[in-house]
Parts: sequence; structure tokens; C-alpha cells
Amino acid sequence: MAAAGATGSGLAASGCGAGASAESVTLRMVAADYGDPRRGNSTQGYWDALVRKFSQRYPGVTVDVTVLDWKDVDKKVAAMVAEGRAPDIAQLGSYADFAAGGKLYSADELLSIPVQADFLPRLAEAGKVERVQYGLPFAASTRLLFYNRKLFAKAGLDPSKPPRDWGRLVRTARRLKAAGVRVPYGLPLGREEAPAEALMWVLGGGGGYTDKAGSWTIDAPANIRTFEWMRQNLVGRGLTNRSPGSTDRQDVFDAFTRGRVGMLNGHPKLMKEAAASGVDYGTAVLPGDEGPADTTLGVADWIIAFKQGGRREEAGRFLEFVFEERNHYTFVDRYDLLPVTTSANERMRAAPEHKRLRRFQDQLPGAEFYPVGKVSWARVSRELKTSVGNVLERGADPAAVLGVIQRKAEAQDSATRAR
Repeated sequence: MAAAGATGSGLAASGCGAGASAESVTLRMVAADYGDPRRGNSTQGYWDALVRKFSQRYPGVTVDVTVLDWKDVDKKVAAMVAEGRAPDIAQLGSYADFAAGGKLYSADELLSIPVQADFLPRLAEAGKVERVQYGLPFAASTRLLFYNRKLFAKAGLDPSKPPRDWGRLVRTARRLKAAGVRVPYGLPLGREEAPAEALMWVLGGGGGYTDKAGSWTIDAPANIRTFEWMRQNLVGRGLTNRSPGSTDRQDVFDAFTRGRVGMLNGHPKLMKEAAASGVDYGTAVLPGDEGPADTTLGVADWIIAFKQGGRREEAGRFLEFVFEERNHYTFVDRYDLLPVTTSANERMRAAPEHKRLRRFQDQLPGAEFYPVGKVSWARVSRELKTSVGNVLERGADPAAVLGVIQRKAEAQDSATRAR
């Protein structure tokens, strides 16, 4: 836990109307860990340094930050809220159910207009529930196809010409397999990455999780066709890792950094891991059914502020500090993530050391994000993690598997409307 602050002059007036406070106030925050404590780069260090700087500027406010593993943070925050002890601020993966329950401050209750306007429009829109923004984007990423250039050359493939469509992807994977590559294509549909990997594939096949009206389309014909194609052409031909439905993302990433995977879908952090392991890799736009995919997956993580403690002014002041350009840039720079503000995004684009990130940045404005604004998304995401990998099991019927998930999603929506 990081702690900062002491009694002092109190909170200065903020852009959203915060007044002076005569007493010291403590904010409790729960955040997710983007680093690896075993390697000494836990996110705790970032928050420790940030709250020390904040307390120097605003000595009347104490900020206690508890950093939790990503696997635990959403669940533990939900438990805290259920027990009536919500943190003042939480940084996590979803927010809509809290917003629908009237538990959150909106963005315009927390932040000044200039800070709100600095958010990238696509991300600000993704943070809305019923046209009101409650989720403040904290960090983002997109996905590209990664491939091992050395293994391509070993298979007699041109490393400058990665596959641009699914047909070429299969032909490339078959060449890699013939050259002795252990995993021609890494396919993680285990619990860790299932919603993301599945969405990348169905987008490439012209499908998605929802339609333009926001209704669930998990068992749409385009999605069923995509998984049937994957079963027949990738898994059925032995061109992937064994048991894709129970393989987690990190396992495939680790295998890629050891030079055992020819191709896989990856996010910016994989670049640093691959480079540190000496892997000569390339990146490309995700292949689609008939050509390069029209869009890719965009993922954003969120900061929210709970009403329970009544500390709107103090929470708003701290969040404005978090999103100051230098503070936000320090975080995304450290963990190879994409900025969520225009100011930090432009700074990263101009930085020579981040040249490899520009392709990810280029993808962000048109990326498809999870339907995080749907109150049912948190439970539907858990169902996808548990079940969607079953579509690739031997003898499975993709239409039946996706149909079950679809019905559960619709039932969750109905239950939400009935509250």
C-alpha cells in the first residue's frame, strides 16, 4: 500500500468546483498491477511516486493505493462494494454495473472541461453508460499480428510479407509446420484471453459481439462461420498449440519469446518481451477472411470514483493530477501501453524510442472495444472466458456453444432491465 500526505492547508479549488478543506482527507484507491513484482516493476512503484508528488502539491489530502493482481482486482472491488466499503477510486477492467446502480460519479462531476476534452474521443465514448461518461480511460492497447522473422526464413517464407488474409495464414502456417516449427500459429482461447482472442477472429470474419443497436450477436451466422473455419483449417490441421481452449495468453506469449511460435495476435507489451529475449519479430495488421481485417481489438482499462465516501472534490483533484500529461505519459511509457489522452498520444508519437508503437497507435481510432457500457458485459465476459474455447473442442458444435452464451447474455440483459 502506498500512502502520501499529511495535514495541511487543504484542497485547493479545482476545475470542477472543489472548495477548500479545513481537515485532512484520506482517499482509498484500488489499482491493478501492470508489472511483474518478480522483476521489480510492480505498478505499486508508480503509484508510490505519484502520490508523493500529489501530497507535496496538496498536503491536505492523503492517498492510500492498494495494488492487486489483474486476476483479482475486479472481483475484490465488487466484493468491497457489496460489503458497503467501496473505495473512493478504483482502477479496473469494467464499470457499467456500478454506474447502473447509481454508485459512481460521472466524468463531468469529477473533471474540468479541458481534462475531459483531452481524452481520445473513441475512448471517452467507450466510457459511457446511457450516454453519460462514468468510466475514465486509464490505458489502452490494440492488437497486431506478430510473427517470428527467423522462423519465416527457415520455412522459406519472405519475412517482409506476412499473411494478409486467412487463406495465406493457413498456407504460411503449413510451411512453418513443415519446417519443424513447434507452434505455427499460437491460439489462446483459455480463460485469460478468451474474450479478446475470440473477438479478434470474429471481427476478421465480419462479425462481432453486438450490433449497432447494442444487442448481443454472439451466435450470429458470421461468428459461427468464423469458428467453424478455425476448427477445420487451423486446429483440425494441427497448426496451433494443443488444446487452444485451455491455453492462456501468457503461455503462448512465453513460447513466442522462446522462439517456438511462428505467428500470434499480440499487444504492445509483447514487443518488449520479444526484444528482451532476442526474438527477431515483425508486426502486421490482423488478417481477415478476404484481406486485412477492417478493424482490430481495442482494449481500455478504466478509473472510476465511487459516491459512497462522499469525497467527490478530493477524488476529482487527484484524478486531474493522474491525467496531467507528464504523469499519464510516465505510466504508459513505463509499461508500453497506449495513451488515452491527445496530449500524451502526440508526445508518444513524436518520441523516436516509441517508433514501433506507432502502428498500434494508428489502429486505435478505428478499433473495436468490448461493449463495456453494457451492464451485462462483466458477466458475459466471464461466460466467454469459461465457455467460448469449447467451440474448438473435438466434436463440438460452434452454433450450439455460441447459442448458449447468447441466451445467457440476453437473460442477463433482461434481468438488468427488470431491476
